[in-house]
Amino acid sequence: MKIHQPAELIEDANTALQMLKEGNERYLKGELVNKSSYSDDRKILNNGQKPFAVILTCSDSRVAPEIFFDQKLGDIFVIRNAGNIADTTALGSLEYAVEHLKSRLVVVCGHGKCGAVTAACSGGKLPPNISHIVKHIKPAVEKGGDIDAVIHHHVKIMVEHIKADEIVRHLGVTVAGAYYDIQSGAVKWL
Repeated sequence: MKIHQPAELIEDANTALQMLKEGNERYLKGELVNKSSYSDDRKILNNGQKPFAVILTCSDSRVAPEIFFDQKLGDIFVIRNAGNIADTTALGSLEYAVEHLKSRLVVVCGHGKCGAVTAACSGGKLPPNISHIVKHIKPAVEKGGDIDAVIHHHVKIMVEHIKADEIVRHLGVTVAGAYYDIQSGAVKWL
């Protein structure tokens, strides 16, 4: 089992990205960081948080970035909504994390078998709130391909949308795309 580097020591996006990649490798091998120190972690985090990365991902119950990136409490700032959409609420949360918490890496993480993308691809009449979600995914649907291709397109569109955010640009934050395979547990970087 590897020793976990405290988040406050991670100051750049490349190191943060490497931490996520190494965490997913540990997850795939079943060699997870010992997290039995939750009570100690809570005491430390009571004084504030310094997450080294921001993850925008889906609210699907099978998608838990703290687990598949093998991170401890306080390491990553997670924003979740159906379809990992960078709408104004998600962008506001993201801006808070990069501006006030000083996170220098943002990852948009889509996943296999995404219900929101499937709904967008299926078309048909949907309830108003679900239609709002699907509206954000339609540009990816228009690029064509199977469900996985649309998921990849959608992640890339959200990455570009976040990169265009004034605060993200001003702070020089790195934005990356990823795809979580719920069957294998592997994260593919897009």
